Amino acid sequence: MIDFDKLLNKEKKRLDAISAPEELESRLRSTLQTVPDKRPKRTSAILKLAAIALVFIVATGYQYNALAYYGKKLLGFDEIINSTLQELNDKGLGQTIEKKAPLRDGTTLTIDGIMTDSNQMIMYYTLSNPKGLNKEAIDLFQPLKITGFLTKSNFESSTYITNGENTEVKGTMYFEPISPFSKKLTFHYWEYVENGPMKDESITFPYDPNKAMQTELRQKINRNIKVDKGTISFKSITASPTLTVIDGKLNVGNFDRVPSALDGIELIANGVPVDTIGSGYRSALNGMKFDLRYDALPKKLDSLELVIKEFAGYKKLEEKIKFTSRKNFTVGNKDLIIQNVATTSEGTEITIATDEDVMLDGVSIETKSGAIPLLTTVNQIDLEKEDGRIMKERTLLFDTKDKPESLLIEGMHYMKDYNQKIEIPVK
Repeated sequence: MIDFDKLLNKEKKRLDAISAPEELESRLRSTLQTVPDKRPKRTSAILKLAAIALVFIVATGYQYNALAYYGKKLLGFDEIINSTLQELNDKGLGQTIEKKAPLRDGTTLTIDGIMTDSNQMIMYYTLSNPKGLNKEAIDLFQPLKITGFLTKSNFESSTYITNGENTEVKGTMYFEPISPFSKKLTFHYWEYVENGPMKDESITFPYDPNKAMQTELRQKINRNIKVDKGTISFKSITASPTLTVIDGKLNVGNFDRVPSALDGIELIANGVPVDTIGSGYRSALNGMKFDLRYDALPKKLDSLELVIKEFAGYKKLEEKIKFTSRKNFTVGNKDLIIQNVATTSEGTEITIATDEDVMLDGVSIETKSGAIPLLTTVNQIDLEKEDGRIMKERTLLFDTKDKPESLLIEGMHYMKDYNQKIEIPVK
């Protein structure tokens, strides 16, 4: 086993008397990328040190890019990145770009730097205008994608902060991962043209794939969980220094009947929940593909498990609620409040409030003329109760002017407790 610390300390002592330049990163990069001419040159001490690092990586198969530590910290982004990205930025684990482009209103766009791994690409950018930036101008600058050799990475999300004088914006943009074969990348964006359509613009900058951070865990899961209206299939987990992503497939009939159904799935590392970053889904054959995104995993990982704490469920009710002076009801262990019953030019309107995760199924009203099915639902809003609980209020519209006698409910979709666990091997 090679003792890296011992070898590096020995080399350091030999180089102590040599005065290295302050901008070590730029000098090192230019030295490594310059094509030598035909004249013999004396090898610099910096290049020798770089060569030693490269030998260590190649000879031992070590998977972390040691040269990435020669990067510069990107300044001014502390308030808009989480602790994981802050730690990586403090170590200089990224690539400095500092490429500028003028926007049409006099604003300057600067791509300060990027951070890449197998799960995503993060772009650090600045918008600056000494005359001032307004929210409308910021919103009219719309990122689209990153392209390059074997690369087409769509924009996913962003966050930014404005300085007190409204002359500068510091932000981050998140894109799909970049191909390791790309050497140049092009950032595509839309820019507003006054009295005209949005215009597609772009800016190209160099990319060093050797500075991409390595995947820390890639593991198959291949487990199915049965829920009331179908199956959740968990396929794989990919953990990188910036993000942990779980991919899977949904074949669940009522997935879209409950808001944020994926939020009830937790990732537990070493017995502690990993912070949730977000989730997404898209249509696919025989269901939908989904991904769950969590913060980076602990460096020392002893155990890992998925907990399907809550997910979309369905309960058969066959409830019949008579319209009386009573307003509050319990339906399937969930609260239902009848706020108002009225007849309008549109028909019969019944305004109700339920727990925010509840969607009623098979709703109709009973009148002297018979059962009238629900026509549509309108004016849905969230209400905060005195106890801080959020309830969902909406108006049910029925195509009749007959006086309703009772409200009929066949069933409900809701967030159901499942509490099922999947252990993921880590060793």
